[in-house]
Amino acid sequence: MVFCYFKIQKGPGGLTFCLPLIRSDPAAFESRLEKRSEFRKQPVGHSRQGDFIKCVEQKTLGKQPVSRGFTKDKTLSSIFNIEMVKDKTAEEIKQIWQQYFAAKDTVYAVIPKEKFDLIWNRAQSCPTFLCALPRREGYEFFVGQWTGTELHFTALINIQTRGEAAASQLILYHYPELKEEKGIVLMTAEMDSTFLSVAEAQCMANQVQLFYATDRKETYGLVETFNFRPNEFKYMSVIAELEQSGLGAELKCSQNQNKT
Repeated sequence: MVFCYFKIQKGPGGLTFCLPLIRSDPAAFESRLEKRSEFRKQPVGHSRQGDFIKCVEQKTLGKQPVSRGFTKDKTLSSIFNIEMVKDKTAEEIKQIWQQYFAAKDTVYAVIPKEKFDLIWNRAQSCPTFLCALPRREGYEFFVGQWTGTELHFTALINIQTRGEAAASQLILYHYPELKEEKGIVLMTAEMDSTFLSVAEAQCMANQVQLFYATDRKETYGLVETFNFRPNEFKYMSVIAELEQSGLGAELKCSQNQNKT
């Protein structure tokens, strides 16, 4: 049996909208959502959902406070001696970066210049997006917002309940200082461990590349739709892409094992 729950919330600006709490089969969930929408004369992915997305962009994202424990203006020089690696190759710097963070409980990466340039160029025109994080039962949505080379994530429910006071729960820091000379961009992260595990943060970081660095037009099209045609955006499309990619499968498996 499929259970679908909807919680009515007051969003920024007094907007009323429904948050789907997905408990099992996504296809069945969408069918139930469509039936509910027909009953309320409110088409799926239109009107109130679009208004809410616009409201998120205009009134909340970009203004959200950084959570307690996060580093303000976290620079590369504060964690890495750039002068000492100037004579190193990109591969050597990559190994140093990975060795440094391997023993730390965080997310990190070394991104090739070409891939980062693609992500960065797309982020300029589409700075906001929604990603889905697999939970033990269903999915939780997080809103991502680019602020310079920092990418802030906040749970959608936080924005619904706290509005402009919603704090970042995950920040991805991208450092392009070595991009032109070495052809790499260094990335690391900080997260609120009371809300996210490292595995969950990694899943969200992987979705940045899934949606922003993809060659598949349909996948990046979801990002464009969210930013430019919010009335056409459907939450279930994000879940479908995530499941097709397999990115959340390992996380879902570990969550189920912990449950048992």
